[in-house]
Amino acid sequence: MQKTVVLNVVGLTSSLIGPHTPFLKKWSASQSQTPIKPVLPAVTCSAQSTYLTGKYPDTHGIVGNGWYFKDECEVKFWRQSNKLVEAQKVWDIAKQKDPTFTSANMFWWYNMYSTADFSVTPRPNYLADGRKIPDIYSNPAELRDKLQTELGVFPLFNFWGPNTSIKSSQWIADASKITDDLHDPTLTLIYLPHMDYNLQRHGTKHPSIAKDLREIDAVCGELITFYEKKGARVLVLSEYGITDVSCPIALNRVLREKGLIAIREERGLELLDAGASKAFAVADHQIAHIYVNDQEKINEVREIVEQVAGVEKVLGKDEKSTNHLDHDRSGDLVAIADKDSWFNYYFWLDDKKAPDFARMVDIHKKPGYDPVEMFINPKIKFPIPLIASKLIKKKLGFRTMMDVIPLDASLIKGSHGRIPESKSDWPLLISNNLDLSANNSIEPTKVFDIILENVFNS
Repeated sequence: MQKTVVLNVVGLTSSLIGPHTPFLKKWSASQSQTPIKPVLPAVTCSAQSTYLTGKYPDTHGIVGNGWYFKDECEVKFWRQSNKLVEAQKVWDIAKQKDPTFTSANMFWWYNMYSTADFSVTPRPNYLADGRKIPDIYSNPAELRDKLQTELGVFPLFNFWGPNTSIKSSQWIADASKITDDLHDPTLTLIYLPHMDYNLQRHGTKHPSIAKDLREIDAVCGELITFYEKKGARVLVLSEYGITDVSCPIALNRVLREKGLIAIREERGLELLDAGASKAFAVADHQIAHIYVNDQEKINEVREIVEQVAGVEKVLGKDEKSTNHLDHDRSGDLVAIADKDSWFNYYFWLDDKKAPDFARMVDIHKKPGYDPVEMFINPKIKFPIPLIASKLIKKKLGFRTMMDVIPLDASLIKGSHGRIPESKSDWPLLISNNLDLSANNSIEPTKVFDIILENVFNS
């Protein structure tokens, strides 16, 4: 077997490798490189599960970063149990080929309770007084203490939210090296999310992107040098490319105006009641799963959604099958945005009645993905003193809300999820072992085979 490392550099495309990524530009020039046809939806959980199983969402069941759990009548995002992935993983197959094979999963999703030998993933502590304390979950359990003793507590608030920065990717890189020195796994999977942030916030042409590229290039250079010195084969890939957008679509507001969504009012604020709704949308970047509880309404709902500005197409059962999305977890209909648009989860018609979690970083309560969580409300005149005062209250044990997130979806300038027209905006695979130069692109399921080929073909 050959020691192999896969760096998942989120958002990396061929168009981003250039003067601001000197290491990757030089290193990739001596490697084979190919675009990966994006899986639909081209979002984190679906892409990673496709790469790690060699199957599409209609088989492995990960139809997005979240979906409607029909038995619970609740929308849930960012679940963590690996048992949700309904197919064998690449490390399972490798272990069958050679029982001495070992693997380390460093922050790829669905990381808890998997059959990987070593794993680390974010797992905050949610205290009874309302505080959220940064922490990680690891297997073996003692790895958690080892890493946080050496590196400090995982910088959760640099991993997601208004304070995102290179610190989280650097911490993951450093943790990966420590784990490798301790356990020397045959295969290591490393998640580096840094480019996900400002590309969504500001779009691809914003001046800040150059700094982000230099920062992630330095982390990649450090990791590739470290692992190649150990004789490892290194693969660099990404899950999707982020493209510029300017048009947010609130499908749930449209469906509400048509009388299809049920709303509960509590304490003067509104909540989406998915179980009681005739139809509702689960927004996930440029894809929205539309669940139709009243099947007599399905044609009506499709006609309504198809007429919404910014919706490129709507997939019914036959189209879902063609696109590998015909799974019970998928919506009855799946809406795909056009290249300039993306879907938000907003369902209220008056911001005064927006639920309390809408103005907070709260990835588990929101019935859809919310990239606006990366902004502090620009209407707050003095945000730093306000946030500091709230943090002091929390540390003193008082319950207080960190309600500093705006309700302005137009702030978002980059998104992903659909399949971009240009291959320069597709995710990328760079390998130091395979001759891929003759390929115009590869299917996303092929990544699974390429990882195994790197491990077993010397």
